[in-house]
Amino acid sequence: MAKMHVSTTINGEPEEFLCEPNETMLDVLRDRLNLTGSKEGCGSGDCGACSIMLNDTLVCSCLMLGAEAEGAEIKTIEGMADGLSLHPLQQKFLESAALQCGICTPGMLVAAKALLDENPDPTETEVRFWLAGNLCRCTGYDKIVRAVLDTAEEIRGKA
Repeated sequence: MAKMHVSTTINGEPEEFLCEPNETMLDVLRDRLNLTGSKEGCGSGDCGACSIMLNDTLVCSCLMLGAEAEGAEIKTIEGMADGLSLHPLQQKFLESAALQCGICTPGMLVAAKALLDENPDPTETEVRFWLAGNLCRCTGYDKIVRAVLDTAEEIRGKA
């Protein structure tokens, strides 16, 4: 098969790559672009570990073809921090011990940021519903939910 040329924007930077027509965006990110933050937890879109933002929509990169990134704007976990300054969600996850093995963490953070970008004042139920597509096998979810709620409160306090 002939490789496809794709032009896209990833974390605010123009990016071009070649990929096989059947190659997933997750494989492109990890193997071609060396953006290894997104993880493959299941390969079937059930765990959320590979979550990215595609044109401001939360998607599982394991279910998306790399060729579908043509002309799109993609945000990954690597684009969440501002240089060496962690995003408030990343900082709160650390402070709250809302992570253990780290496999689910990038997807949880991308999904949580998507929630707070859309709804800066979510209820606990809304946070749990929003993160329902992200599975964690280590921590349980209470510390994760608390970290998201605490971050929302902190961000609102600075606004």
